[in-house]
Order: sequence, then C-alpha cells, then structure tokens
Amino acid sequence: MMKRVVSSTFLIILTIIGIAFKELCAVIVCVVTFIALYEFFYMVEKKGVRLFKPLGLIVGVFIPITIYFRFPIKEGWQFSFVVLGLFLLFLLELRKKRAHQPVFSISATVFGILYISWCFSFIIRIRQLPEGALLAGFLILVTKSSDMGAYFWGKAFGKTALLERVSPKKSLEGSIGGFFTSLVVGIIFSLFIGSITFWEKFFLIIILAIIAQLGDLFESLIKRDCQVKDSGKIFPGMGGVLDVIDSIIFTAPTFYLYVTMMR
Repeated sequence: MMKRVVSSTFLIILTIIGIAFKELCAVIVCVVTFIALYEFFYMVEKKGVRLFKPLGLIVGVFIPITIYFRFPIKEGWQFSFVVLGLFLLFLLELRKKRAHQPVFSISATVFGILYISWCFSFIIRIRQLPEGALLAGFLILVTKSSDMGAYFWGKAFGKTALLERVSPKKSLEGSIGGFFTSLVVGIIFSLFIGSITFWEKFFLIIILAIIAQLGDLFESLIKRDCQVKDSGKIFPGMGGVLDVIDSIIFTAPTFYLYVTMMR
C-alpha cells in the first residue's frame, strides 16, 4: 500500500503539472506514449511475435508531436502517410532473412500505434480546447476515480468475480463501487465547468465511468493473453505506464469526440 501511495502521489503531481502547462502536457504525453508503447511491444514479443519496434516507437511518438504543433495534414496526406507506413512495414518484413509470423508482426505493430499513441494523444487535443485545462482535469478525475474506487471497494467488499477469465482479482462489487465513486467525483468537479450543461456533464460522467472500466478490462485481456501480471515495473505497487493509462486510452477519444462533434 505504501508503494502505491508513493507512486500515486508522484503521478498526481505530474498530472497537475501537465494540465497546468500546455507545453509540458505535450512533453509528458510523448514520454508516456513512448514508454507505454514499449511495454506493449515487450508484452507481445513474449508471445514469440517479432515486431517492428523501432519504427513503431518512432511513429508512435510522431503522432502526438504532429497533434501538438497542429500540422495541417489534410485527408489526402493522412491517407498517403498510412499507405507509406504500411509500405515500410512490408519492406522491413521482406528484408528479414526468414519469415516469422509476418501477419502478426505487422498487425500487432499497427494496432499498438493506434491503441496507445493515437488514442492517448487525444489528451493533447483536449488540452488545446477552450477551457482545456478544466476539461482535461475533469476527464482524468472521472476516469481515475473509477479506477481508485474499484480498487478500494473491491478490497473491502469484493466477493463476486466480474470476469474471472480476464482478471480474477476484479470483482462486481468493486466495479459498482468504482462507477459510483466516478459519478460523485465527476458531479462535484463538473461545477467548475461552465461550457457544458449539467445534464450533458451527468451523461458524460456515466459514459466515461463505464468506458474507463472497459479500458482497464481490455488491457487486462491483453496481459492475460501475453501471460504477464503487469505491463512493467516503473511504478512500484501499480505496475507499468500502460497499467496506469489503460482506462484513459478509451475515455480520452470518447470525451473529445463528444465535446467537439456531438454537441
């Protein structure tokens, strides 16, 4: 527990700094993306799949950089970059002396980039919005309060397995507790956001609380498939970087798309 408290305190301070300063937010997102993507590649490679790690890491960090600098990349250029990226992957596969699961190698590399780099980079997009600091803080508070609530409620009252084949330690009681913790924290913090109506915020909190747990379960499914307990050991008591951001990976794009397109 003490290790978890120390790691949580460091992460809270880092998050506050990232939210307060737009430039540091981009730097932190790039660093977090790089480490999380490296952890993902490491887990997949434990299954015997040889990935294109250097190219994947470069592209993975390039995505948040282009978002921060708002490069005016139109749809035609986006399509060209996708085709070029796939072409490079195939060329690298052809350079191998011996073919070794080429479909899995290419697919897992592309999936890792989309799953971690593209999705998590929406934090930068949110921070660049009007009231971006408040919106980013709202998103992270709602998402992570679901994680913390599920952990403590599960420790105290957990008896019924939620999805044993995916994560034996997660309980239904913890899931329900995490949902209501996220709901309460989100409603309190939403009072500081004036650009979204109360009922929209209430609806968003419910959606984010659900998606946060789905993101956590999805990463647990990946770890289960790769037969690892944690994605890494960088945060004592909590695991790796991917273990920390797994719920935000799904809630960030959901929140951004709602705020910018659905309203």
